[in-house]
Amino acid sequence: MTLVYSTETGRIKPEVEKIERPKSDGIVRIHRETKGRKGKGVSIVKGLDLDDAPLKLLASELKKVCGCGGSIKDGSIEIQGDVRDKIKAHLEKKGHKVKLAGA
Repeated sequence: MTLVYSTETGRIKPEVEKIERPKSDGIVRIHRETKGRKGKGVSIVKGLDLDDAPLKLLASELKKVCGCGGSIKDGSIEIQGDVRDKIKAHLEKKGHKVKLAGA
């Protein structure tokens, strides 16, 4: 049974659990995916150990470098189109160890 209200403090809100992302092995992997996108491909960057704010900044940098759109989902960056080579070059310039994963 969970405490919902107390006469001393009022309504008690449940603590929001922070979702922990799995730790990466230090290698950034760039995948290409077309499933569920009507044949349109996206490049997915996984394995970055960054918090939300630096991840957003890196995503906007990559979108500018590639000249296309993208988003952040579940701690990974999705960039529209098959631009894995541009992403790899930019991340290696920033000092990350990068591998192209998938076909």
